[in-house]
Amino acid sequence: MEARFLMGKVQPAAYKAMWALDAYVQEAAVDKLHKELIKIRASQINGCAYCVNHHTADALRLGEDPKKLYLVSVWKEAPNVFDEKEQTILAMTEEITLIHQHGLSEEVYTKALELFGQEMTAQIMMIIITINAWNRIGVGLKMEPKV
Repeated sequence: MEARFLMGKVQPAAYKAMWALDAYVQEAAVDKLHKELIKIRASQINGCAYCVNHHTADALRLGEDPKKLYLVSVWKEAPNVFDEKEQTILAMTEEITLIHQHGLSEEVYTKALELFGQEMTAQIMMIIITINAWNRIGVGLKMEPKV
């Protein structure tokens, strides 16, 4: 696969804005491992090999169990592995990433508010939105994983 142009060189102002958004979500109060689960799941759905590889490595560096990471793509079939907060975060990630299907359901939205409150639910949504944007850059430009 041939790499395409580098977005940061062609659209430096836009890329700078993306990095600013990324910096914001890095400072969000959401647990670091939860952030990585969001990024991994959205990247799996969007088919961004670069981001799946990158964020899986980040989760491992943060101490996540590799066995848990093997199951992210099938989390609904492994409720004994993912706690209620993780299941809600993964459901939000899927529903927002696949927004064309039905959007964020009332059930998942209500559960998120119950578990996280309005502020953190909004932060989780911004993390999902941000990784989806990065995925579109990665897939659109055919970025290959660094292994």
